[in-house]
Amino acid sequence: MMEINFASAFLMGLMGSGHCLAMCGGIASSLQLAQSKQPPLLVAFLYNSGRLLSYATAGLLVAALGASLAKQHTGFAIALSYLSGVFMLLVGLYIMRLAGTLNWLEKLGNFVIWQRIVKLNKHILPIDTKAKALAYGALWGWLPCGLVYSALIWSLQAKSALYGALTMVAFALGTFPALLVAGQSAQILNKFLNHTVTRVALGNLFVWYGFYLIIITSNKLVD
Repeated sequence: MMEINFASAFLMGLMGSGHCLAMCGGIASSLQLAQSKQPPLLVAFLYNSGRLLSYATAGLLVAALGASLAKQHTGFAIALSYLSGVFMLLVGLYIMRLAGTLNWLEKLGNFVIWQRIVKLNKHILPIDTKAKALAYGALWGWLPCGLVYSALIWSLQAKSALYGALTMVAFALGTFPALLVAGQSAQILNKFLNHTVTRVALGNLFVWYGFYLIIITSNKLVD
C-alpha cells in the first residue's frame, strides 16, 4: 500500500499543478524578479522547497495525531479509512471538474488558518535573501488549497508520523514541475495537465481508488 499511496499523492500534486499555477505561480514569478541577483531557478527552488517543508510538517503532525487516536480507538481508524476513500472520490470529481467538491474546504481553511498565518508576511518582506525566499515559500505552503487539505486528511490514516510526512513530500514533489519551469515550457505543461483527456483519465483513477479504499475497509468490517 505504501507505494500506491506515494504514487497517488504525487499524481494528486501533479494534477493540482494547474491550480497551483493560478494560486502560487504569480508569487513565484515575483520572487524571481525580486531576487534579480540570484539565479531564477534557484529562487523558484527555494520557494517551492519552503512549501514542501510546510506540507511535510503538516503531514507529520496530522499523521501523528491520527496514529495516536487510531491506536486508542479501532472505530476511529475505520472511520479514517472511510473518510480517505470519500475524499479520493471528491478529489477525482474535482480534478475532472465535474463539481467544485473541495471549494468548501478551501473556504474553511481560509477562515480557520490562513487569515492568521498571512499576517506573518510583514516579518519576511521584502524578499531580498535566499533565507527569506525559503521562509516565504514555507509561509505560503499554508495557503488554503482543497487538494492539499485532501492529501492531509488522507495522511491522517498513515501508520506513522514519518509516513504521513513522506506522503505530503510526494504530493509537494508532484507540484514542483509546473512551478519550477517557466515561460513556454510552463504553458505546454499546463496545457497538458488541463487537457480534458488527461483530467478525465487521472480523475477516474482517484475515483476508483476511492471506491477501492471504501471496499477494503468494508471488507475488514465483515471479517
